[in-house]
Amino acid sequence: MAPITEEEFGNTKTGEHVTRYTLTNNNNVLVRVLNYGATVTDILVPDKHGNVDDISLGFDDIRGYENNAIFCLGSVIGRFANRIKEAKFSMDGKTYNLAANHGSHFLHGGVKGFDEVVWTADVVDGKKLQLRYVSDDGEEGFPGVVTTTVTYELTDDNQLFIQYEARTTKTTPINLTNHAYFNMAGHSAGHIDDHVVTINSDAYAVLDDDLIPTGELKDVAETPYDLRSPVRLGDDMTSVPGGTGYTVSYNLEDSGTLKHVARVEHPPSGRVLEMSTTEPSVLFYTSYYLDAKGKGKGGATYGKFAGVCLEAQHHPDSVNQPSFPSTILRPGETYRQTTVYRFSVDTQ
Repeated sequence: MAPITEEEFGNTKTGEHVTRYTLTNNNNVLVRVLNYGATVTDILVPDKHGNVDDISLGFDDIRGYENNAIFCLGSVIGRFANRIKEAKFSMDGKTYNLAANHGSHFLHGGVKGFDEVVWTADVVDGKKLQLRYVSDDGEEGFPGVVTTTVTYELTDDNQLFIQYEARTTKTTPINLTNHAYFNMAGHSAGHIDDHVVTINSDAYAVLDDDLIPTGELKDVAETPYDLRSPVRLGDDMTSVPGGTGYTVSYNLEDSGTLKHVARVEHPPSGRVLEMSTTEPSVLFYTSYYLDAKGKGKGGATYGKFAGVCLEAQHHPDSVNQPSFPSTILRPGETYRQTTVYRFSVDTQ
């Protein structure tokens, strides 16, 4: 494992300096991360033919990320990932109003979430990149000063560990995730039809027309959302109601322990992505609404079905759903999450 290196990545529109960090291992795997949004910009992995490609959608400069903030490519989402119904919640007898930045609802941190701020970065033990952000009391309508750390580590067995911790000065909801878009054929391949996906979940959260949970968890059996056996996306996405592919919050065991959740295979290249997490759900999204402004890395075009997202988190609107696992963090407590992406090659 080589030491973490750093390089300049330009300045934000407000003049803040952005740095890109590079993590490498002994197997030709490389991961790059910005201190802007704690954003994963690149994931380079080999295929069964010995070719190394970048499988993470992203941009060549900071303007690309700023101009496409709505899509959160590779970024950490906070203080609350996904949607909150009608942009409000009640807690301890008080109602809190948030920004309605997605129709009448709150989405992915609000007007300026964790994905659009510059984090403080430190290299720990020469092999871990630790990013820290302090969210002020009242930021985006949420109570309490919240201090969040996200730590990235790339191991020599090709695992990318993402570990989150957060503490607060006042009781507040928190729901963090990483919003990486993967294309195992290479970020510029343009579609995910030839990806084969398995998700180890027996139930999903039923969503309304605005993608807000109704509170019901439904068995996946005999539905288009049953991915317990491998499914080739090009054969299956058209069977999902509405023709928009997958935007599904799968229910997972709420044990707080690391569990294997998903597997994404790309038979032509042999690349395999496996995901494990401590979180109680994973949002599987096949990027129907992706329409990047300007060009992606190397001039690539990113449109619908250009990547898959596996977002470890709590179900959307959990703060308003008492039957879902709690997202409430209180002073003296520590929010913790571990999510691991493992990269391998099937040579068959």
